[in-house]
Amino acid sequence: ARPSVRESWPSEAHFGRPFSSSAGGAMASYSKSSAKAGTNVGGGGWAQAKHSTGGGGTILERIKNIELEMSRTQKNKATASHLGSLKAKLCQLRRQLLEPEKAGSGGKCPGFEVQKMGDARVGLVGFPSVGKSSLLTALTGVESEAAAYEFTTLTCIPGVIHYNDIRIQLLDLPGIIVGASTGKGRGRQVIATAKSCDIILMVLDPTKEDTQKQLLTKELENIGIRLNRRSPDVTVAKTNGGGLRFNATVPLTSFDRDQCASVLSQYKMFNADVVIREDITVDDFIDVIDGNRKYCKCLYVYNKIDMLRLEEIDRLARLPMSVVVSVSQKLNLDYLLERLWDEMEIVRVYTKKKGEFPDFNEPIVITPQRGNKTMTVENAVMLLHKSLLEDFKSAMVWGASAKTYPAVCGLKHTLKDEDVLQIMKMTQAEKVRALTGKKTGTTIAGSNIKVDAKTLKEKKEKSVRS
Repeated sequence: ARPSVRESWPSEAHFGRPFSSSAGGAMASYSKSSAKAGTNVGGGGWAQAKHSTGGGGTILERIKNIELEMSRTQKNKATASHLGSLKAKLCQLRRQLLEPEKAGSGGKCPGFEVQKMGDARVGLVGFPSVGKSSLLTALTGVESEAAAYEFTTLTCIPGVIHYNDIRIQLLDLPGIIVGASTGKGRGRQVIATAKSCDIILMVLDPTKEDTQKQLLTKELENIGIRLNRRSPDVTVAKTNGGGLRFNATVPLTSFDRDQCASVLSQYKMFNADVVIREDITVDDFIDVIDGNRKYCKCLYVYNKIDMLRLEEIDRLARLPMSVVVSVSQKLNLDYLLERLWDEMEIVRVYTKKKGEFPDFNEPIVITPQRGNKTMTVENAVMLLHKSLLEDFKSAMVWGASAKTYPAVCGLKHTLKDEDVLQIMKMTQAEKVRALTGKKTGTTIAGSNIKVDAKTLKEKKEKSVRS
């Protein structure tokens, strides 16, 4: 005989917990009114899942919950859009964590008050007791406290390097610890100051573990600094309607339209034109949407090489973007300055007045991080003074970028190192013509005396008749 349904039903021991009747009310519920025992969240299992990644708890707790869910989620095509949405949420929470408090709350974001001086800025970043203060003293002559114990430097100490007729400001920042991007050990102030640098020198100790570079890179990326990378070639334009228009000029291997729509929905962008011109990932697309990323170069400086074998020194020196030095023995410091100069891509432009010799003492220094981040005449004029752009007519250029001497160039002309620049200004009549688009009159040659165009035309007609 077949067993009844009651006899074939699994026992309580099978589930490892006793059954509860409806009167006890201890079974899982998905209603909004019920609450799980020991928590303050109503709604049972579904509400608990929503609470883990939703708005409950502090920002650090919400970041931790999202990272936990991302680690538990399998990575495949079915979950790609969900992971993209989680990454966008994570990026927004980290941005809230790093933003200073509003003025209405009475709080103030602490930081290092270091006046920006010189023509370029370089920041020393690294773990405690790797030789940053000793390197600052060796390169600039500024006495920064150095000792055999960690956390000797507790604030930002600036110094100036005089090299190739320019002044490079070098900042000795306090040591970074793991978790600095969340504010531990004044790490937020340290990394925020590093964001204002043209290039970063990451000082490493080769006698310690090899994970220093990865840990420091992760802390810098959490706060929005991208090392040795360039901005993705992606254009996102918000529109008033039409939905999402997604176009890619190259084959995409790890990004598609669904992931794009999922990320944009987190930023409340439902109508947009997206054009992608290179193969990118979800993280690259979030960087473009967020718009507060800093892309700069980084040199990895391995100090204390006098304590290593020659084979190990040779291996470290052949790594990309790496320089080996010994501050205590004064080894390879000259090559460090040469490599720093090459990686900063500095362009020196000397100015010249009409009828005078160029001024070779105070050049205009252009770097990829200054002004509009281009090496054009427009950036050089803007760095000299912004008001000159209103009166700019043309520029006369001598140097490697000019095909003829002098070359009459416009604002978009690309300059090269040690070029000489002379700025030509517009006359008053040319200013009016540029503003109104009409010819208001002419001037007599060699003077500023205005002649009415109508009167001049009548004189020409009379001369022709006669």
